[in-house]
Amino acid sequence: MKAHIICDPPLDQVTVVPRSQTSVDFVVLIDADQSSRGQSWEAAVWHNFTDPEQWEALSLEETTDTSFMLCINSVARDVHQRCFVGSIEGLPKDSRPVRFTVRFRSSPSDGWRWVNEQSAVSDGELCYQTSAPFSKDLSEYIEGLGTDHLKIQCTASETPETSLWSITTPVSAARGAESGFTDVKLGLPKNYSKWFAIVRLWSPWLAPRHGKGRFCPDKDAILCSFLRQDGLHLVLLAVSGVEDVLTVFKPDGDGNVVISARNDIPGTKRGLARIVVAVGKSFESANAAVMYHARKIVKGDVSIAGELQAEQEAMSKGEAHTAWSEDWYDGLTFCTYNGLGMQLNEQLILNGLNTLAKNNIKITNLIIDDNWQSLDDVQNQYHRGWTDFEANKAGFPNGLKHTVNCIKKDHSNIKRIAVWHALFGYWGGISPTGNIAKTYKTVEVRKKTVRGGDTITVVDEEDVQRYFNDFYSFLAESGIDSVKTDVQFMLDDLDDPNDRRRLITAYQDAWAISSLRSFSSNIISCMSQTPQILFHSQLPTNRPRILVRNSDDFFPDVASSHPWHIFCNAHNSLFTQHLNIIPDWDMFQTSHPWGRFHAAARCVSGGAIYITDTPGVHDMSLIQQMTAQTPRGNTIILRPHTVGKTTQAYIGYEEYKLLKVGTYVGKQKTGTGILGVFNATQAELTELISIREFPGVMAGAEYIVRAHSGQVSSVMTLEQKTALIKLELPLRGWEILSAYPIHSFNLEDSDIKRLLKVAVLGLLGKMTGAAAVISSDLDVESNGRLRIRTSLKALGILGLYISDLREKSIEGNFLILILGQVVPLYAVRCSDVENVLEIDVERAWKDLGLSSGWSNEVGVEIFIG
Repeated sequence: MKAHIICDPPLDQVTVVPRSQTSVDFVVLIDADQSSRGQSWEAAVWHNFTDPEQWEALSLEETTDTSFMLCINSVARDVHQRCFVGSIEGLPKDSRPVRFTVRFRSSPSDGWRWVNEQSAVSDGELCYQTSAPFSKDLSEYIEGLGTDHLKIQCTASETPETSLWSITTPVSAARGAESGFTDVKLGLPKNYSKWFAIVRLWSPWLAPRHGKGRFCPDKDAILCSFLRQDGLHLVLLAVSGVEDVLTVFKPDGDGNVVISARNDIPGTKRGLARIVVAVGKSFESANAAVMYHARKIVKGDVSIAGELQAEQEAMSKGEAHTAWSEDWYDGLTFCTYNGLGMQLNEQLILNGLNTLAKNNIKITNLIIDDNWQSLDDVQNQYHRGWTDFEANKAGFPNGLKHTVNCIKKDHSNIKRIAVWHALFGYWGGISPTGNIAKTYKTVEVRKKTVRGGDTITVVDEEDVQRYFNDFYSFLAESGIDSVKTDVQFMLDDLDDPNDRRRLITAYQDAWAISSLRSFSSNIISCMSQTPQILFHSQLPTNRPRILVRNSDDFFPDVASSHPWHIFCNAHNSLFTQHLNIIPDWDMFQTSHPWGRFHAAARCVSGGAIYITDTPGVHDMSLIQQMTAQTPRGNTIILRPHTVGKTTQAYIGYEEYKLLKVGTYVGKQKTGTGILGVFNATQAELTELISIREFPGVMAGAEYIVRAHSGQVSSVMTLEQKTALIKLELPLRGWEILSAYPIHSFNLEDSDIKRLLKVAVLGLLGKMTGAAAVISSDLDVESNGRLRIRTSLKALGILGLYISDLREKSIEGNFLILILGQVVPLYAVRCSDVENVLEIDVERAWKDLGLSSGWSNEVGVEIFIG
């Protein structure tokens, strides 16, 4: 007889038990064949809580009270579900990890069967968080500290309940064309169960790495975290970009963490490698502690202070545009790269935009990607150099300005047009024979990688500010109001330390100042995840936030790249959430086999959404789920308020676990926690997801959980053992779950008091419909009616959860107004999902002939009697 077992806390995973929790509640679900319905199933948790060497059974009791559980089954199964619960009370005597597994049987006369025998699932592990105060002695957490070479200072942390250390070590000075290098052992992290690192995948990109035993990342790391067996988290950060020193972490083969640094400063002056270490009761708190302190370090860098002064002068002179940039971050963008290909020309772009318009796809922004520029005749793309600011004459015979004018004339919905360019001009830099090389001082520099040749020509340090100023002035005069500046890693690819020292900071600062003056924050930084750029340009908060690519590219033709792309971005965001940027998870194609998977990920990412569809080849239903129309007819995305990131830092890509990406909408306590859940593995997966996994949920509050697929839970609280979502996802499967706070009211009707529970669900049918809500106010009027005032940023179907909806009639109990006009009854209905009221705001808006006037919001009032 087949049976599928799911457990919370999960097997094959480490679960941290918080200090405040004195018991662990277990829920075990058994999905068995229907033929077993009448049998007396039993389940037990087998654990070593009392003695690490002596395992014992915790018998679980079967319960039929699963009304709080929401079951979402994407894979049809004819099964009978049994639910068992039980608790382990107290704390282990020596604060050690506790291991457990599950055994079960279909009747008392049958032999016990073990979960790990039928599914090769390893034991679960409970790490009970220590109640002891954090030590100020770093040697309590790292064994064999190299104190002879390290200056270790315990310093104040800006994050509560963390300990923080700032560490420096000298780095030899550069000599001639050779940098100074230093490798110093930091030590061996103590007593950890799992580790996680953000590594340099290669020069332009970051990626995650994971492990359970010895620390052994295959690439240089900039951030490392260790989940300790006492439930604490040890986080290490290598700081770069200060005084021309680059610092990373490496393993030594024995599990030790090694500080590896490169110094580009010549002469007798030694540089300093800087790292920051924190210990906290959560990864997020320890991670925030090291990032906040790193920001203090880079603020003291002289070059950054000078850049800030230059930006402030530009602002005071009125040279910097301060345009409202909501349409840039929140508009739907089309990028030409995959959709129109590399052989760009004016007619191809215009035809493509016309096709989008015919398909009723009203994009807000356009990115004209690679190959619009005037280049030399070298055949290899990576050897080609840039010759002139003006677009190439073959594809744009009337110039860039003419193309822009044609676009704006025929497509008034397009608010911003961006063009692509490499930081050094093009992949092969500046053509030595072109007009740019004749206008600005150039220099030939040697590269570390040979793609595109071992040397390229670039604008030299003394002319780089004038070069960017002139180029961006040309673009602005041509009607371009945004740029995507790519290939920024070439600064890191310079081979000579003298070139790196002269050009890395000069290019970053010049680009930042010129782009701010010309385009405000309407820019995209790409291939720029090199440590010197991350810390010098992206960590400081002395400029507006910009979009920065968060991982390697979307590769439509590489099947294995798609789940990894989402996994990589979700983990990179653990680091990039603390930069002064908006993470950009890259473009994608809606009609691609993985299109819906990508779309759901972009919607919970907290970043922009770009499509690169071949014009005419679209998934219109998917586009409608990602976007909405404002009262003024603009297409916007519904972007959550926080950066989307994995909620489980230590789960690796090779583990057969669902990827959970958490984000949040609204104010603290009254907002909506969102979980995007993705099956990035090669097997169907089923998991129990607790209400506690949603960002922002709080003890004592009530919530309902709604799936994007439409199902709605009953009211849940953190205190309920079975406040769980059972989610089953096939290969390429995904779901978006939203936890909405419940508002409770005691209403009087004919001297009868009744309790009414309400939640504002946002726009239904949208992946992140909660983000359409600008504000909601709920109050009881003197006549006993409940009034809900909701302001929306877009049109669509507004959903309300109403606990006693089945007892009400739309005609007799509801009055709904939009801008003071009564919504027709035909635009209001009870959903097929229990207790959900649907108000078709978009239909009512059009039928009533409403106009937003000066406002760009939709005000809806609901009166419930």
